[in-house]
Amino acid sequence: MADFCPPGKNVWPELVGIKATIAKHIIKKDNSNVERVETILAGSGVTKDLRCDRVRMFVNIEEIIVETPRIG
Repeated sequence: MADFCPPGKNVWPELVGIKATIAKHIIKKDNSNVERVETILAGSGVTKDLRCDRVRMFVNIEEIIVETPRIG
């Protein structure tokens, strides 16, 4: 995460292994600056731009989080 992002929770290691639909609500509750929570199939390509209002959740085909969600 870049130094210019507002303070607040920016990483959620405790959500690995959790269903994406549940994790999305937890992330938005933990950090009100997050406007977008994206669910992406692990291994898919993504842009490298940094956004302080976005969290990407990388999931398996069962929509279980397989990587630590973080702001970016």
